[in-house]
Amino acid sequence: MSDPEPAAAEPVFAVVGPGAVGGLLAWLLSRAGHEVVAVGRPATVEAILADGIEVRSAAFGDGVERGAVERIAASTEVPQGASVIVATKAYGLDDVLPGIVASRPAEVLSVLNGVEHMASLRAALPGAAVAGGSVTVSALRASRTVIDHRSPFLNVEVPDAAGDFAVVRALADAGPRVRTGGTEAEVLWAKFRLLSALALLTSYWRQSAGPALSEDPELTEAVVSEIVACSTDEGVPTSSLDLVRALHSVPGGLRTSLQEDLAADRPSELDALGGALLRVGARHGIPTPAIARIVTALGSNA
Repeated sequence: MSDPEPAAAEPVFAVVGPGAVGGLLAWLLSRAGHEVVAVGRPATVEAILADGIEVRSAAFGDGVERGAVERIAASTEVPQGASVIVATKAYGLDDVLPGIVASRPAEVLSVLNGVEHMASLRAALPGAAVAGGSVTVSALRASRTVIDHRSPFLNVEVPDAAGDFAVVRALADAGPRVRTGGTEAEVLWAKFRLLSALALLTSYWRQSAGPALSEDPELTEAVVSEIVACSTDEGVPTSSLDLVRALHSVPGGLRTSLQEDLAADRPSELDALGGALLRVGARHGIPTPAIARIVTALGSNA
């Protein structure tokens, strides 16, 4: 009688960038019983090792919920062979990419904002299972280990190519609404169109979404038209009407992270959003004067 086959080892999930979004995903995966390593800077790692990750969420917990500290490890290094979620800010990718490459990851799911980062990931990880997805949520890191989940939703969108990723299956069972479908470009541009319009206009007018969208209807219309043209020429066609409808479905009091970062004089994703649109426009010969006006103004005030 032959010996039974050993059970397959459970995957280790490494969340690179345990900020508001990454920390929330790490906490949910841990709460669902998965082994999670939060990969961050030394001060963040020290704090997580001491206190775990605390989440305050009306959707996923009653008042204050704590992650299972014994299942959320923390490290400055990505574990070998891990299933990786990259959840840094777009400008932080270059700093963490060497560590991801050195870990020889089983798979990598990026949830960074923007569209340009995927080229860097694929160039650094040739032949690896790499996919770009998006997360829609309102969450704030109140401290290094405390996250306020403010929205009643947490939506994760991934392309068809990532449907079999272990981390996607785990997230689907951990609480977020996970939707699989379409190409990577379709998934990334769906969020990028909405986020870039909101982020640029709220930051430019220094107002929340509702007032920012209505402050100068002609400027809003121009920004929308330019973004739609960029998306369409990148192979993801849409219409101005569709983007306007999406913008007006956003709560009027919403403030964007770009707006908050610029106001606090912190590093921001201005280049990953507005700068990327200008580069797409230049590549396709699309005039983008409204976006250029906003990016120039925000850059000079940064």
